[in-house]
Amino acid sequence: MSKRIWISFLLALMTLTVMGCQGKETQYRTSTEGVFSYENATVYFAMTDRFYDGDEENNNAYGRETVDSLGTSIGTFNGGDIRGMTEKLQEGYFRDLGINAIWITAPYEQIHGYIGGGREGDFAHYGFHGYYALDWTMMDQNLGTVEEFRTFVDTAHEQGIRIIMDVVMNHVGYPNLQDMLEYGYGSVDLPEDFAVEEGDDFFSYTDYVDYESEEAWENYWGDWVRADLPGYEKPGATEIDLSLAGLPDIRTDVTEDIGLPPILERKWMNEDEAYEPWILPSAKDLRRDLSLAPYEYIIAWLSAWVEEFGIDGFRIDTAKHVEVERWAELEEAATEALHTYRENNPDKPAAAFSDDFFMMGEVWGHGVLKDYYFDNGFDALINFTFQGLKKDGPVFRGRNKDSVFTNYAEVLNSDEAFNVLSYISQHDTNLFPRDRLEEGGTYLLLLPGAVKIFYGDETARPMGDGGSDATQGTRSPMNWEEVDEELLTHFRKLGSFRNRNLAVGAGEHIRLSEEPYVYMRTYDRNGLENTVVIYEGEPGEVTVMVSDAFSDGATIRDAYTDEIYTVENGEILLNVHEKGLALLEEVTKIEN
Repeated sequence: MSKRIWISFLLALMTLTVMGCQGKETQYRTSTEGVFSYENATVYFAMTDRFYDGDEENNNAYGRETVDSLGTSIGTFNGGDIRGMTEKLQEGYFRDLGINAIWITAPYEQIHGYIGGGREGDFAHYGFHGYYALDWTMMDQNLGTVEEFRTFVDTAHEQGIRIIMDVVMNHVGYPNLQDMLEYGYGSVDLPEDFAVEEGDDFFSYTDYVDYESEEAWENYWGDWVRADLPGYEKPGATEIDLSLAGLPDIRTDVTEDIGLPPILERKWMNEDEAYEPWILPSAKDLRRDLSLAPYEYIIAWLSAWVEEFGIDGFRIDTAKHVEVERWAELEEAATEALHTYRENNPDKPAAAFSDDFFMMGEVWGHGVLKDYYFDNGFDALINFTFQGLKKDGPVFRGRNKDSVFTNYAEVLNSDEAFNVLSYISQHDTNLFPRDRLEEGGTYLLLLPGAVKIFYGDETARPMGDGGSDATQGTRSPMNWEEVDEELLTHFRKLGSFRNRNLAVGAGEHIRLSEEPYVYMRTYDRNGLENTVVIYEGEPGEVTVMVSDAFSDGATIRDAYTDEIYTVENGEILLNVHEKGLALLEEVTKIEN
């Protein structure tokens, strides 16, 4: 059996139930019900802070404000946390969507203070998104405790859902006023009445920072980073040594021991037993001088999350800005850590998982191309080209749509070692048009390869205020009070259909009819066979030829209407939903 396939023991839990004609409960399941593969993954990307607030008491950790002094919450921590993620898991929110992997923003501790947000500094910008690392060995207190995170991961695993954690090795968070005062760098000479008021901006604190003296920055990251700061190695001009967006660039090229960064030495020295709920147990012995190079420390710290919780995979941020061989080393360490977790936790739900550690990378602008990244630890890369397709034109329909499906299936599903993650909305580009999400969701969830639902695409979460930053509005709070229920139902039907049928994402694509557009996906590998047929056309009563897909007498369910059909003479007389979509899957009836 393929290393990417895991047959769940929870088949009954994931089976749709239909009442029989005599009131007796009848269950139906497909041939790949409960089978997991990253080739057919439906990944839900939840920006934790913006998803759901499960514990209001942690909303102002480190003195962070949910609304900044100019009255905006564009770049503040809004309150979402790990406990909130767990509550939604327990409600069955992700399971009902057919989600089989959740990608979360980095849960480890971020810089405590704000920087100026946007071009104009018109809002306070904190590290709510997880890309401004301070300490990889601790939970960020805004997000929750170690035990809350453990409950979250275990709950997901109980439902057969993998957890993919966002991680960064390229850079640390920006210098910021709060950390300057707490950890003693920047030689800040701040007036007692300092405040950002109307007419000011959130860059204003920099007027009181010493950017001339080397001594002022001795307690910052020291030799660990390149930065445009006095006494520091200056950033270069290559992808590897540049300072991305002005962020201090970790010197991942250094291979010798240069000690611990001063800021972490001071931080750890000041943390007593009161910090225990947030310190990662598997990293406690890593919070000291281990005579490692900087990248080796980070690999050890990140792998500790895998060993502690059984994290299933990493999404690698800014992958092209770090030497590619570092990712191979991280993958090797994380794989070993996952094996250790499974051995040490035989009673945990994930102990029965057999799929390998999953590495997915962000290489800005990368498309459906297998290159050297796949020889250096990566199982998949983010696919930037699918969102770039002209979705307001004919590519969404008929022959053009079919050519995309055909190409993706041929390229991805002929090679089990090649995968990409496609999306229609993204946190650092744009959101798919809110009035066309039903169409966009259909296209995405029927696409070959792994796909990603960006939080709120299934509920029509509106674009938020981004101030002078064009992308911040994509990270608006989840719209729990204004959910588009019809759209959510649509996503659930498609997502569940995809999750039950490995052929949707991992199968061969064959067009059966151009008008109406009818196609089948078929999977026959690793001892598993699965076939589906999708109809996109006029609603109402329609005869569909399915002899290439299903045998006469086969029991077929339309997953969009839940109606059951029997194939006769190679055809089905369908009662197509008013949306003009039918999702046909062969099912086996189980009498209870």
